[in-house]
Amino acid sequence: MIVWINGTFSAGKTSTARELTGILPDSTLFDPELVGDALRVLLPPKRLAEVTDYQDLPSWRRLVVDTAAAMLAEVGGVLVVPMTLLRQDYRDEIFGGLAARRIPVRHVLLAPAETILRERIATRVEPGAPEDVDLRVRQWAYDHIPVYQEALGWLTGDAHVIDNGLLTVRETAERIAEAVRSETARVCDIVQTPEPTRETVAAGVLLFDEQDRVLLVDPTYKAGWEFPGGVVETGEAPAGAAVREVAEELGLVLDRTPGLLVIDWERPQPPGYGGLRLLFDGGRLSGEAAARLRLPGPELRAWRFVTEAEAAELLPQHRYERLRWALRARERARPLYLEAGVPTG
Repeated sequence: MIVWINGTFSAGKTSTARELTGILPDSTLFDPELVGDALRVLLPPKRLAEVTDYQDLPSWRRLVVDTAAAMLAEVGGVLVVPMTLLRQDYRDEIFGGLAARRIPVRHVLLAPAETILRERIATRVEPGAPEDVDLRVRQWAYDHIPVYQEALGWLTGDAHVIDNGLLTVRETAERIAEAVRSETARVCDIVQTPEPTRETVAAGVLLFDEQDRVLLVDPTYKAGWEFPGGVVETGEAPAGAAVREVAEELGLVLDRTPGLLVIDWERPQPPGYGGLRLLFDGGRLSGEAAARLRLPGPELRAWRFVTEAEAAELLPQHRYERLRWALRARERARPLYLEAGVPTG
């Protein structure tokens, strides 16, 4: 199990995490900031210059999941992780990766009042020249308070909240330990999608509204928007899998077998295995049918109808190319075979 202690800078995460490992039996501290420190050494300066925060590096998010899983395999017990996560998509990606490894996460948010936060930032002792600390540490922390406040909407709905403004570090750690023991801090409700061990076949469905915009969904367990659909199970027909996934994800029962638009071979990109990706035409939905769409909370965060131009802003490039050619195939009423998003033959 993982106890993830979240909160903005100077909320008291690291000191509380250290105290908590002395209270929870068989617990170990894992600070993902060390992964960021390692990447600053390992990655080329050119790549590092492209981001302002190491959390924006896909390698950091992947390595946090891999390292946490490796540590739990090595030592077992409870992993206590103090780390600020203010972007919901990053939280979803990391927690989804842990869920795929069957690692439950109890998410705790330390939420002192803003006045206390600012006082802590101003009086925090940091190594280095005062003027450098003011610029490098304090201003960084002050700048993230509005970001934190904006994230409170989803954070308070997702995490067990503890106002530690007037609590000592020991009292805060004891509150967390009690919330874990009593399961008041519940296991994060996020879909557990097993990681593939070989190439897979996945089937998606394009659904259109009365303005001919295409439906996209926002999954909680991976970055980027997607098409409704999922992995074809053993012994299952791809079109049948597409119909099943639409019913499970959106509460929509298709009244016909959807027609094939594209078959796309997705090349392996470690740690992914790639495989065949099929897109089917689910047809046009009436306004009444669209209004009845329902999302499963743990798996999908949102859905929306978009134009092709809007889809280009939301989809990862390889998914957008698949959509682009699927729309051309729909116009021509002729399925296309793609390799890595490019038509062949």
